[in-house]
Amino acid sequence: MEVKDTLSSTMKTVETREGKRMNMFVCGPTVQDRPHMGHARTYVFYDVLARYLRYKGIRLFYLMNITDIEDHIITKMQETGRSWEDITTSYSSEFFEIMRRLKNNSVNYYAFATDYIKEIIEQILKLIEKGYAYKISDGIYFRVRKFKDYGNLSKQNLDELRAGARVEVREEKEDPLDFALWKMKKEGEPSWPSPWGDGRPGWHIEDTAITESIFGPQYDIHGGAKDLIFPHHESEIAQMEAVSGKKPIVRYWIHTGHLNVDDIKMSKSLKNFVTVEDALRSYWPEAIRIMMLSMKYSAAVNFEEKAAIDAQGNAERISILYHRVSGVPEIRSDWALEMTGRIFAPLENDMNTPEVVREIISFVKDSLARNKLSEQEKGEILYVLRQIEAVFGIVHTVPLPDKSMDIILKMRNESRKKGDYDSADMIRDTLKSLGVHIEDTSEGSYLWW
Repeated sequence: MEVKDTLSSTMKTVETREGKRMNMFVCGPTVQDRPHMGHARTYVFYDVLARYLRYKGIRLFYLMNITDIEDHIITKMQETGRSWEDITTSYSSEFFEIMRRLKNNSVNYYAFATDYIKEIIEQILKLIEKGYAYKISDGIYFRVRKFKDYGNLSKQNLDELRAGARVEVREEKEDPLDFALWKMKKEGEPSWPSPWGDGRPGWHIEDTAITESIFGPQYDIHGGAKDLIFPHHESEIAQMEAVSGKKPIVRYWIHTGHLNVDDIKMSKSLKNFVTVEDALRSYWPEAIRIMMLSMKYSAAVNFEEKAAIDAQGNAERISILYHRVSGVPEIRSDWALEMTGRIFAPLENDMNTPEVVREIISFVKDSLARNKLSEQEKGEILYVLRQIEAVFGIVHTVPLPDKSMDIILKMRNESRKKGDYDSADMIRDTLKSLGVHIEDTSEGSYLWW
């Protein structure tokens, strides 16, 4: 399996450490607003990456941070009058619920930044000791120019880098590019004690303190959206490699592209986002996953309603096939193994999920076109569908209604036999409004979700 590594700009073969182990860290949300579809795109992709690595037999530990103290949260406090605890507790709870509903179930551990204040302070002390950090009136700052590789990830020269991008420019700083490791307390802001005075951590140091405490100074995969490459991920490299003296901090850097609205990145600051909650009112979680996985993970693409509608139709066809073949034992035959291998093969080439989605849709279309399926064929198809669900999470497997629905279905079939299509349609439409769908086939009518 090969992936495109952002740092080297090359395709690199994914290699495990002893015992087929790998550690993966993905930058989680700053919990100051509701999750939007841009978040869904990123986290669905990394969920599938984690699922696939485990499917291949790799013992993966997937870590995600939760940024629960940061400038945007302070701004939210000032705008709403709410406490930071109230803001972060409510939005982190919503994030976890959205992740559950989207079937993003592969994260091993969520690490809240404020649970790692001790580790953050320890890293800053080491950076000061090694001459990489210094104190001014409002906090502790990292000396960017002392770290010679700064800019390698984003392919920028230090002299060309712009100050800003979550870096406050202050005259006291030795260099405009130097970024905050610790910010001294201001009136009305949350704070924690430190050797330099009460304050709060900078954004970048939160993640390296978390990853070092759990993974050590080096690990395998770091993921996140492309807008985090500079300055966030660039600064993570500088901090951790300066503290440890070991490089590289990460073997594979993988970044997802932006989800745009009218070619502008979907973001909370621009207020041009579609929330996941709103999307789930109209589309199945499986449809949202199909839509996101139909996009090349590294490309910037527009959010379009037509793509969501098409994905919903594909999700429904997959579910029809699942319910048509469920009820028999799955059969892991040579044909089923060959079909599964063919479907997942594109993932070996930089996680080409769009091609896998096309293979799945073709498989489902061909299977639905076969009117008479033997028990053997049903079992084989069921095996393939369960592998698809294990890796992609796109098979809607809501159980069929209980036996009492059989009576209603028989009544409808009788109406159809008598030519009373008005009554038959009324039963179908009423059930559909309750979330129960009927499929009419050449073999008869049945309920399928």
